[in-house]
Amino acid sequence: MTISSENVTQKKVWTDAEFMALSKDGHRYELVNGEVLDMGNSGMEHGYVACILTIVLGGYIRANKLGAICDSSTAFTLKKGNKRSPDFSFIAKNRLQGLSRPPRGFFQGSPDLAVEILSPSNTIEEIHDKIVEYFENETRLVWAIHPDEKYVLIYHSPEPDRFLRPTDRLDGEEVVPGFSMAVSELFEEWDF
Repeated sequence: MTISSENVTQKKVWTDAEFMALSKDGHRYELVNGEVLDMGNSGMEHGYVACILTIVLGGYIRANKLGAICDSSTAFTLKKGNKRSPDFSFIAKNRLQGLSRPPRGFFQGSPDLAVEILSPSNTIEEIHDKIVEYFENETRLVWAIHPDEKYVLIYHSPEPDRFLRPTDRLDGEEVVPGFSMAVSELFEEWDF
């Protein structure tokens, strides 16, 4: 049996510059198995939780000079060529040796800590696939935050091993040593 060239679909190979140029319309994208996925916009609750993490966790990381933090517009180039963008990420300083500034393009490898904040548009399969890929690329810790249900799942492998409620504490373990915050801080109702 002969397969004609018109029956074979080739996926585009994206350069970093081409992929970075996509973000100009206000959407966020990931590159997964050669296919560009529009991550859309996530809404205010999602952005608010991400900002709380940036202030509390990011502030701790910067004050203690532990490494670099990145937001959801940052893509990480993983082993299979996929470009994944956690909602919040941390890269330990030992992995940044030799750099005096962040790279203009993408970081080669995954973050030490990847945080995914679930949005109504996320599917369980989509989040699970991202978490599996993070660990295949040497991520050491993943937090999956569910704002609607007010819980956090902690991962040290592709299977969650801790379930945290608002009465629990979220800590950085050996990845972000000394960091701890009340889970409730992520879900507090406004009092102003």
